[in-house]
Amino acid sequence: MDGFQKRLSESLQLRLSVALSLAILLVALLAGVFAFVSAIDEAHEMQDESLRHVAVLFDRQHMTLRYPAGEHVAGDDEESRIIVQYLADSHLAVGNDDSVIPLPFPTTLADGLTTLNIAGEDFRALVRTTATGERIVVAQEIGVRNKEARESAWRSLLPFMILFPVLLLLVSDLVRKLFRPIASLSAEIDQRDKQALHPIDEQHLPTEIRPFVVAINRLLARVAQSMENQRRFIADAAHELRSPMTALSLQAERLAATELPAPARERLLPLSRGIERSRQLIDQLLALAAAQSSPERALTRVSVHQIYRRVLEDLLPQAERKSIDIGVEGDEDVQLTVNEMDLLILVKNLADNAIRYTPAGGRVDLSVERTAASIVLQVRDSGPGISAEEQARVFDPFYRSMGTDESGSGLGLSIVKAIAERMGAQVRLGFTDEAAHSGLCVSVLLKADSTS
Repeated sequence: MDGFQKRLSESLQLRLSVALSLAILLVALLAGVFAFVSAIDEAHEMQDESLRHVAVLFDRQHMTLRYPAGEHVAGDDEESRIIVQYLADSHLAVGNDDSVIPLPFPTTLADGLTTLNIAGEDFRALVRTTATGERIVVAQEIGVRNKEARESAWRSLLPFMILFPVLLLLVSDLVRKLFRPIASLSAEIDQRDKQALHPIDEQHLPTEIRPFVVAINRLLARVAQSMENQRRFIADAAHELRSPMTALSLQAERLAATELPAPARERLLPLSRGIERSRQLIDQLLALAAAQSSPERALTRVSVHQIYRRVLEDLLPQAERKSIDIGVEGDEDVQLTVNEMDLLILVKNLADNAIRYTPAGGRVDLSVERTAASIVLQVRDSGPGISAEEQARVFDPFYRSMGTDESGSGLGLSIVKAIAERMGAQVRLGFTDEAAHSGLCVSVLLKADSTS
């Protein structure tokens, strides 16, 4: 019961269904009671009218009465029969058998309908004076009349009893259909990518929901503007820092080329490395800002192997310094319709990340595979890999895996994810060696129609 009350307090649809059902139930009960009482009254009126018809027929046909002695008619119901007798014969005694029929009605009864008790039974009686001056009484037992009236009234309630559950089902289905636009709107918003901040189309929505959607659109516009301002600030700050860092790097190179004492040269080395890391961070920030920007990029036909070769040319010196075997697996090439620079940055960041976290003497492999539904780009390394608990966090900006001394900005996988989302691709992390849970395998899945 508590669960139902909680759902009732939280669900507008359930509250509306329950309220309408209770209203229908209340109206149905009131209508049923009214119909039942009306049907009983109408049945009594028809029974009274039957008494009048019998009296009029007796008078018009100038009938005479003969009280049968012990005669029974097949199918005759003594309780429901209508009794006709002369009022003057009411003085006759009522026997214990069926030999004497007249009932002791008071001879002083006035013409018309009346209800009275005769011999312990309630009767509805009609007294009428015929054209010949004789007074007759037409009567029927009240109990029989009430029984027949109730049966007729219950039959009149049968349509209510059938239509009430049907009406409840119709109301429930109607409420569910009326709330369907809200469910569709919820599903549409839920399926959106987190970068998709364009307004929701409110033209096809009901008038009652439209103000809420308009307010959501205003909020989306403010969020989009805030995110754009943040990206612009990061890009502008990184761009402004690039020039002085480049100047510092040049000065450090010139200083390294001069004759310096051994202590000074030892101190210059960490300074040069710090300047280089700062330059790399600035470049990564600019790349992240560009990857998260919304403008459409020009699409061209790009060879995946050609992109791989360009990445290998750029990163081969870095791999050789750690004696890492880096190369392309497989001979099959795939042509993609994508932005060439986006794909190059994506693959380069994956390969750079693999080289950084692969121990000396390790291996990094790039491959591409065509399946029925998608094109899969993979970068596999022989490093320690990323635990399942960390895999959801490594795409966060500036996050770096624990237990590693490798330098880096923590932006590489963030850039990869941003570019993949813009390309409509999926990025999945796994292990190169599933049995040993070692090595990182990054798969980028693009739709097969990207090759068209």
